[in-house]
Amino acid sequence: MSGTELARAYWSDVVRPVLDRKLPDLPRAAARLGSGSDVLGLDDDTSRDHDWGLRLTLLVPADRVRETDDVLAAALPASYQGFPTAFPVTWDPTVRHRVEVAAPVEFVRSRTGLDVGGDLAVTDWLSLTGQAVLEVTAGPVFEDGPGELTALRERLAWYPHDVWLHVLAAEWTRVGQELPFVGRTGQRGDDLGSRLLAARLVTALVRLGFLLERRWPPYPKWAGTLFGRLPVASSAGGPLAEALAAGTWQERDAALRAACEALHARQHDVGLPALDGPVCEDFYDRPFTGLRDVAGALRAAVVDPEVRALPHRGGVEQWVDDVGTLTDAGARDRLTRASRG
Repeated sequence: MSGTELARAYWSDVVRPVLDRKLPDLPRAAARLGSGSDVLGLDDDTSRDHDWGLRLTLLVPADRVRETDDVLAAALPASYQGFPTAFPVTWDPTVRHRVEVAAPVEFVRSRTGLDVGGDLAVTDWLSLTGQAVLEVTAGPVFEDGPGELTALRERLAWYPHDVWLHVLAAEWTRVGQELPFVGRTGQRGDDLGSRLLAARLVTALVRLGFLLERRWPPYPKWAGTLFGRLPVASSAGGPLAEALAAGTWQERDAALRAACEALHARQHDVGLPALDGPVCEDFYDRPFTGLRDVAGALRAAVVDPEVRALPHRGGVEQWVDDVGTLTDAGARDRLTRASRG
């Protein structure tokens, strides 16, 4: 049984009957959201050694959060299907039930740092990480009587169009800045440096694939798995793997060129601004691959003056890779605002 299947059964067989009996007038939404591989549908037997079990997200009006939590603490059985209902997790050693009770807007704020119920500024969108959004939007919803959770999830479905163009342009810019150096380092005999650059570029191109398919990227542990399920993976996945496995810089360079062309073709196919002809070109007179100005084509299509005025670095996840920073919504927000001067 997967974690979400267990959560669904726990809700239907245990938690919902308790609420129907004890708090029959309670407006509520029930889901399996938040952290955990099971939220992404990717848990397996190995996942069960920590933070896995009878976990639910229960969203209720803010003035009834404490009451609801107290009722559950008093009424839930000790176990269900052989699993304890109360157990510690890595961020909280207390042995207690793991039905996370919160108000909808506050739950979303705890993951994203944003009041998604209000208007979102451009800076707000750029402060998001894919994983933060997936902790709200990826897991199954079992019940949503008021409809508020559904509306919040729909609000976070994807970037506004001009912001989308902006982050796509920023990712292509990142690729173009380093793509020729895979060959240059290799030519100088620095094979490790060439491999390091190739790995950085594969990371950027995988992120670009998620952006093209309008899919929020998860944190790195699951990025390869979910990238493999994207439509663009059928054309770009092979070259990306070849770039990482290549034994020479020439093979690496050729594989990255092929991956860039596959992603650019997908950009054209989904109706986004793209170049006529190939996206790659020779880097001056050197035997390395360079990138044509596909980022410029994307930026030229941006209408919103606020987005047009942004620095070309994109969202915080595109220029920061420190885990502690990316999992701290407040730090992400401060950095994003500071990056605009």
